Amino acid sequence: EAGEYKRVSELGLFTPTALPGVTRVSARDAQKLQAQGALLIDTRTEKEFAARHIPGAVWAPYVEKSLKDIAFNAAQDDFSALGKIDKLDTNRAVIFACNGAECWKSYKAARVAQQKGFKKVHWLRGGLPEWEAEGLPVQNAAP
Repeated sequence: EAGEYKRVSELGLFTPTALPGVTRVSARDAQKLQAQGALLIDTRTEKEFAARHIPGAVWAPYVEKSLKDIAFNAAQDDFSALGKIDKLDTNRAVIFACNGAECWKSYKAARVAQQKGFKKVHWLRGGLPEWEAEGLPVQNAAP
């Protein structure tokens, strides 16, 4: 019974497969959008970003305190890092990414950006794991 509990507890809570009003993109789509001028925003922790990230990505951490749920309360979270991009033209395409389908940071950040008036919001649900699985370049920490 304890083994079954452990297995279920390790399953994680996955993000939804869609976010209304936000375009879900694949890693390859994100790479193309980035080449066309879209800003890729990494919402992971500073330590994770420093260890490895998508080249050209901007670090803007989403600090979660709210539930990992579509009905999350953004007021409980800290996304003050969005201030880094607040001065952007809200017509510029933005792509949010984090640690994959079990990571809610990019989902929440994309929704907050949409609510702040960004018109071309994209979400790389698979995040860095999908990017790496596709064999796309990654910037690693200096040795």
